[in-house]
Order: sequence, then structure tokens, then C-alpha cells
Amino acid sequence: MNSATYEVSALVTLTPREKEEFFPGALAEEMNELLPGAVWHDLPLGNGSDWLGLLQSTRPDILVGAWETPPLPLALMNGAGPMPSYFCYLCGSVRKYVPREMIEDGLAVTNWGSVISDTVAECALLFILSCLRRSTYWNLAMHTGGAWKEGRHPDTQSLFGRRVGLHGLGAIGRDLVELLRPFKVPVTAYSPSVPDEMFRDLGVTRATSLENLFEESDVLVELAPAKPENRHLVNEDLLRRLPEGATFVNVGRGMVVDEEALAKVALEGRLHLGLDVFQTEPLPKDSPLRGLPNVTLLPHLGGPTRDRRRECGKLALRNVRRFLAGETLENLITPDVYDRAT
Repeated sequence: MNSATYEVSALVTLTPREKEEFFPGALAEEMNELLPGAVWHDLPLGNGSDWLGLLQSTRPDILVGAWETPPLPLALMNGAGPMPSYFCYLCGSVRKYVPREMIEDGLAVTNWGSVISDTVAECALLFILSCLRRSTYWNLAMHTGGAWKEGRHPDTQSLFGRRVGLHGLGAIGRDLVELLRPFKVPVTAYSPSVPDEMFRDLGVTRATSLENLFEESDVLVELAPAKPENRHLVNEDLLRRLPEGATFVNVGRGMVVDEEALAKVALEGRLHLGLDVFQTEPLPKDSPLRGLPNVTLLPHLGGPTRDRRRECGKLALRNVRRFLAGETLENLITPDVYDRAT
């Protein structure tokens, strides 16, 4: 699309806080310069507001939205109004916001993609250090039981000298490798689709099998994608292959891990867990993973912290420029990517 010959209409639907975090200051000005006729509509919609009516009245070629943007109505495909050409979604999974049929019908959709990989890797490192230092156990014990260590031999470990395994070597895994360099740890990964050249460039050893990866890792970080064939791939057998006292961290996808098996092993106390993603979210209040001193939990906070969401805004600006110039968009959601999202 050439913006010089085609007047582009745009609708930006964000809460005031989302606007502040994704497009602070100069970034909002830059968006207005790119799309001078854009309508900025505050969310949530007021009482009696009509989402379909707003789309019909603004007729946006480009729709920019985030978590509070309502789902695109299927009625748009049935003649209720013109479809946007591009939905620039500032966050992660679009499954709740865009029917798959719209993508199949040609709607271009992007999300934050790999721009958040460094913050997720940072969260993985937090979990690793927390589990090794047993911070959840001591935090609970000191706050609720007035505990203090007994003697000079508490059950804590350092990351220095540990063997780290990565199940998956995508963008998050590659960023985590860089964060681990100061600790001088040997890193092994199992990721069949990643070429040998990337392993060599990163200084990472390729595991001969998934079983071998678990058996030879003191710290195992789960990063495998949410493909149908990966559902419950990490089962009780694999978890029991980890050495006694090992750390298992999941900042990838909840569906990859058999959560019942994970809870069973966790209750035995043989592993220390750091979990940010779960099979069912929010994590049920009666989940057996709650309340365990060897389990560190976060409520799916591994993505960009509020101070880093501006990076997603910068990505959106790059993609709007690409759309206006008719160029390939970054982090384009294909039907296959859509199906693997959680």
C-alpha cells in the first residue's frame, strides 16, 4: 500500500494506561505523524457503546489494539462493514481477538513476537537463581514461621558450576544464553529444527535426545513451542530423569508439560520448580502446585514489564511503516502461528 496515493484510515483502541505504557510521549507523536488522520478511542467502551458501530463509522484500514480491545466481530466478514486490512496487536496471543477465518481471508495480523524475548529470558534467570537459592522456601518460612537457618550448611546452591539445559533454542533461548555467559556455565539444548551453525555460534552443545537433555541438566528451562505434537511432551518419565535436587523452569508454554505429573513430582520435594505458565490460566486456586515451599510461582508475568512495553510500541511503529510501504511485516501471524498460540 502506498500512502502517497491512498489515504489510510486508522483506529487506535487503548486504555489510557495502555497508551501511556506502549506509546509514551514521543512514540504517540510519531504514530500521529505516520497516521495523521488516526482516531484514538479510549477503552473500555462506555455504556451503550457499539464496537461494531465504531468500526463501521471509522472504517479503519489499520486497527491498533492491546489487551482491552474487543474481539473483531465475525459480522464484518458477513457484509456488516469493511474489514480492516491490518490489525497491529501490541501484545501476545491474538486468538481471543481475531477469528482464524479472518486471517485465512487475508487480514494481516502482527503481535509483539520476539521483541519480548529478552524480558522472558530475564524472568527465566530470576527463576533459576530463586530456585537454586531456595528463596521461596526461606521467604515463606521467615515471614510465616519466624524461621532462621540452622547451622552453616543450608540447602542452597549457586548457578556457577551448574549444567544448564534448554528445551528449545528460539529467540528466548538465545537471549537466555547471553544472560548466562557471566556464570560461565555449560549450556546444552535440544531443538531439532535449529541448525548446527547456530549452536556453534552460541557456544551451545546439541543434546543427542530429549531424554539425555533431562538426565544431564542440573537446571532445565522449558521453552518448547505449543505445537499439537508437544502437548504433555514433558511427562513424569522425563521429569524423573532430572537429577535429585535439580531445578525445572517453565517460561514457555503450559501445554507442553503434564501438569498432573509435575505436581506429583513437586509434592515429593525432589525438584525445585519455577513456573510462569500453566495448562489452565489463571492457575486454579486449588492447584496442588500452590503452597509448596519448593515451587516458585508467577502469574504469567514473563513478558514485558510495564517499563519495557514501549519496545512493543516501537515495533508497532516499524510495522505501520512497513504496511504503508507495502513491505513484509515483522511477526506476522500466519494460520500456523495462530494455531500454536496459547
